[in-house]
Amino acid sequence: MGDDPFGINRQTIEGIVAEVAQVARLGVEMGVVIGGGNIFRGLAPGAAGMDRATADYMGMLATVINSLAVQDALEKVEVHTRVLSAIEIRQVAEPYIRRRAMRHLEKGRVVIIAAGTGNPYFTTDSAAALRAMEVKAEVILKATQVDGVYSADPKKDPTARRFEEITYLQVLEKGLKVMDATAISLCMDNHVPIIVFNLSQRGNIKRVEMGEKFGSIVKE
Repeated sequence: MGDDPFGINRQTIEGIVAEVAQVARLGVEMGVVIGGGNIFRGLAPGAAGMDRATADYMGMLATVINSLAVQDALEKVEVHTRVLSAIEIRQVAEPYIRRRAMRHLEKGRVVIIAAGTGNPYFTTDSAAALRAMEVKAEVILKATQVDGVYSADPKKDPTARRFEEITYLQVLEKGLKVMDATAISLCMDNHVPIIVFNLSQRGNIKRVEMGEKFGSIVKE
């Protein structure tokens, strides 16, 4: 949503898409997992009093809207994409099927993962970890608003220190808000590293893909 209070900020989407397109043109196979918090979040105050499962499904539908917006912006810069949704919505997206996702990646398409895991009570972090395992991804890139994993929220605690490297167990033991515990555990069990970095700085996705060390890495 960029600087807007709600909804889709076109300038923000175009900035993210320029980053993704730059990497896709290098021949890197990329799956992009989209959240929906700019439209609706199942745990937000707006969902207070709602059945949790209903609120979560509404959040999943919000991710489909965002995925279509990202797809549109990517195709405007001539990057081929497919939106694969965990909730069947055939008029606008293909159903998520593991082998189909892998085939799209092999053909050089950017695969946009919508609707999380398709199940309530699971976050898009869990969806990212699950899909990464399914397509045999080498690494998960967690593009966020801070430049790595900190001992506390750096926006609230000026003494918070950044970890260049940290283990999965340390993240779980310290309760650090990198990804939710389900996602971290899944990555730990399957030995998939997570690189956490700041998305707002242009060129960072390409820098990560080229092997430059910055941000934080979560590994064994």
